[in-house]
Amino acid sequence: MLDALVIAPHPDDAELGMGGTIAFMLSKGMTVGVLDLTDGEPTPLGSIETRARETVAASVALGVTWRENLGLPNRRLRATLAARAALAGVIRRTRPRWLFAPHWVDAHPDHVAAARLTEAARFWAKLTKCDLPAEPWHPQRLYHYACVHLKAVRRPAFIVDISATWETKCRSLACYVSQFPPSAPSPTVLQRVAAADAWWGAMIGTAHGEPFWSREPIGLRGFSDLW
Repeated sequence: MLDALVIAPHPDDAELGMGGTIAFMLSKGMTVGVLDLTDGEPTPLGSIETRARETVAASVALGVTWRENLGLPNRRLRATLAARAALAGVIRRTRPRWLFAPHWVDAHPDHVAAARLTEAARFWAKLTKCDLPAEPWHPQRLYHYACVHLKAVRRPAFIVDISATWETKCRSLACYVSQFPPSAPSPTVLQRVAAADAWWGAMIGTAHGEPFWSREPIGLRGFSDLW
């Protein structure tokens, strides 16, 4: 059903890490869904209701029409068997070709747990003779994106040119007012994200870019998109 399913520990992580890539894929006619694992609360200025409204607005800004929340506990996210089964059920139901999850090394424990959970659920989703819903499914690839808490930055497997969709990413992030208030001291989170996007873009000779990592080899059928 989906070309790509983006797994986000909290609402706003998908936009922060790969909002430009999501918008780029959608512009090419691909079907992209976002699964937030938690509601992201509590936070200093947010509430469950506020975060839900902001998430809807950000999804509209990006053009995402499939988005769900798995309802796992914020700040206490763990790759438990119950969480693995719940995520595997969503993977079997949406049948994505590619999965995207946070980088497996991160300062935020929820992000590390999300990476481990996604890897385990990807494997479980293909199992037969089990009590998981829907038919078995195994996404072809699992890619990892950078969250704002990633400090130990390793060389990425590839960088996506998001110059054409960077403003769309910015509009989606601006919807999360409770998380990125305009009155925050400089440099704000959004300023740091903009600087990172510009730096990654410079690495490939473009205005803006988003990096991705893979633990598995990446196959090519041609060289038309390489430069």
